[in-house]
Amino acid sequence: MKRDIVESLEKIVGKEYVVVERARIEDYLLDEAAEAVRPRPATNVVVVKPANAQDVSHILAFADENRIPVFPRGGGTGLVGGAVPTQDGIVLSLERLDKVEIDKENLMAVAEAGVTLQRLITTADEASLFFPLHPGEETAQVGGLVATNAGGARAIKFGVMRNYVRGMEAVLASGEILQLGGKLQKNNTGYDLMNLIIGSEGTLAVITKVILRLYPKFEATSTMIVPYNSRHNALNSVPRVLQDGRMPLAIEYAERDLMERTAKHIGEVWPVKEGACYLIVMEAESSRDQILSDSLRIAEICKENGSLEPLLAEPKDEQDRILRVRSNIYSALQAETADILDVTVPPAEIGRLMDAVDEVARRYGAYLPTYGHAADGNLHVHLMKRDLANIEELRDQIYRAAIQLGGVITGEHGIGKARVEKLPQYLDKKQIDLMRKIKMIFDPNNILNPGTKIPI
Repeated sequence: MKRDIVESLEKIVGKEYVVVERARIEDYLLDEAAEAVRPRPATNVVVVKPANAQDVSHILAFADENRIPVFPRGGGTGLVGGAVPTQDGIVLSLERLDKVEIDKENLMAVAEAGVTLQRLITTADEASLFFPLHPGEETAQVGGLVATNAGGARAIKFGVMRNYVRGMEAVLASGEILQLGGKLQKNNTGYDLMNLIIGSEGTLAVITKVILRLYPKFEATSTMIVPYNSRHNALNSVPRVLQDGRMPLAIEYAERDLMERTAKHIGEVWPVKEGACYLIVMEAESSRDQILSDSLRIAEICKENGSLEPLLAEPKDEQDRILRVRSNIYSALQAETADILDVTVPPAEIGRLMDAVDEVARRYGAYLPTYGHAADGNLHVHLMKRDLANIEELRDQIYRAAIQLGGVITGEHGIGKARVEKLPQYLDKKQIDLMRKIKMIFDPNNILNPGTKIPI
């Protein structure tokens, strides 16, 4: 990076917060995408760590004037290369923006972009409030969660990240600071710019602060593991649970060998030894009586659909252990994974999608470990390194199967840089043209995370 650029950035944030030494920036050049699909990072990169929105404003105004690409970065937990700097430029780390305040009267949290998910959950809990969303990795930062519209397991009852955001502070490429929304439940004033920025993966603006809706802390929670010998029986149980009026925090699908392997990987023991596959049902209610009543009814519905005897975990440490195993499936498979897909279909079609994945695996002789969020139709399919020779065909076959079932190629991981070349195959030209025009309005010089989200 040219010395005059580095010196200009040092004047904005201080020399201590501008990093150019290669050994110190290595961790800022990657995310959690599998190595086979992760884009190659650029070599001439400077990492800048602003302290507030004003610092971000000055950095972006300088970068825009000098046409320097800027790559916003949170916790680096993304799976599609969205935060990887693929051109020489500035990595804008939001880690120092780490203040969070709880407004109990309005049931809101005001969190800066660098606040981790773990800290948000803990701070809300200390105020006897609850932030339900759990995308899996608690080192993820709030700004990144909003920029990617994160989902995860606990998205059925209260929705994905978009459903929590009520207000936002964001900085445009020009350096102008936007204040959008507020501590509001209703806002119908003009076009919804905030919802354009949510899920835009750092391509329209840099999110510096968000106002998030919280919920009263539930008095009782539980996690029930329901074993099955038949995947079809397991998945057929899900719509029947929902149609019965039960709305758990999560209904996850996973297979026994994968859960046992993951538990061993993180030094745990998977507690259920029966069955070939499982539904993992997480609940949160106002009383233990309600939990027990709902759990009993869900167990009855599952048994009517061929389940074996369920295990109900109520102690928090047991529930946390089960969630930890579920959240670490990717880490257990990562060394052997070439790519992880997150195709999504209408929830009632998830069984057919899994059948299609099985057929693809059979046709190519591939090993495709599969699990997912059964109640919202979001399926994670691992493409393994052993099948690298066929990886493009495998990916396209699974994408086509999802599209044919009324689905999309990504439900929560996003497009990033790893999927951007595929987008024109699976999204019509008019939609992409409109997205390009929106990008040009927000960022006319294309400095914000170029090469991400939409093909340029």
